[in-house]
Amino acid sequence: MGITSSSARRVRRAGSAATAVVLGILAVSGSPALAAADGSADKPAADAADKPAADAAKKPAAASADKPAAGEASGSAASAGSAGSARSAAGIPPAISRLAQGPGRTVAITIDDGPDPRWTPQVLDVLRKNHVKATFCMIGTKAQKYPELVRAVAADGHLLCNHSVDHDVTMDHKPVAYQKQQILEGKAMIEKAAPGVPVGYYRAPGGAFTPDSRAIAAASGMRPLGWSVDPKDWSRPGLPSIISALEDKLPQQPTVLFHDGGGDRSETVAALGQYLPWLTAQGYHFAFPARTAP
Repeated sequence: MGITSSSARRVRRAGSAATAVVLGILAVSGSPALAAADGSADKPAADAADKPAADAAKKPAAASADKPAAGEASGSAASAGSAGSARSAAGIPPAISRLAQGPGRTVAITIDDGPDPRWTPQVLDVLRKNHVKATFCMIGTKAQKYPELVRAVAADGHLLCNHSVDHDVTMDHKPVAYQKQQILEGKAMIEKAAPGVPVGYYRAPGGAFTPDSRAIAAASGMRPLGWSVDPKDWSRPGLPSIISALEDKLPQQPTVLFHDGGGDRSETVAALGQYLPWLTAQGYHFAFPARTAP
């Protein structure tokens, strides 16, 4: 039997009502998490870590400062959209920065897990002798304990980066409120140690970023900071291994990861002493990591 025009109108109205209900449900539940703003999808920390997550679980958070990771961990879908936006309200992109500032052959040196009363002064001495400015990613509790070292780093013209309150490499699996506390209190601790010195970057412990943590950092004026070269000096593989990893196929405008805390850093000091002159001989210029560029 044929369908009358009035029947067809009733069917179309029913279909529109059903569509509205589905859209309402999707709006309440939230859309799936978006890819990380730097082009790489957020992924579990266990996949991203340079050492198995089980190793970190065996050690307290402070002791696990030895273990960075290259990837970014998953976060809540609710904030993925804000983390993927072009810039935060503070004008800082939430995408992870992995490039040195400026055109041409530039390289950014970054130093993690300090300050440490034994190793930070030695690292500063090598940087000073080679006329290099670096970015120091500091753990809040260590900055609180050794404020004079934070001020010494700043006095030499280096930049400060927040590496969280106590280097909890599992914070990507913790509630957003906990991540926010780790990020903002870590920043406050560093700022208190060196009043008036800006903290312009945030590097997640073990590279365990989430969309939430990136958005929180950017909103408070800190560019999420990654790296593109990791010689794994934190694992003390031996000086030849570190140098080989540093000099092998450097990417464009590299950001290089070193450590001045979390353990014996004698190999790091020796590696910097060889690597910095080598970079200069290769025609590289030293710069800070990109902060406002996408």
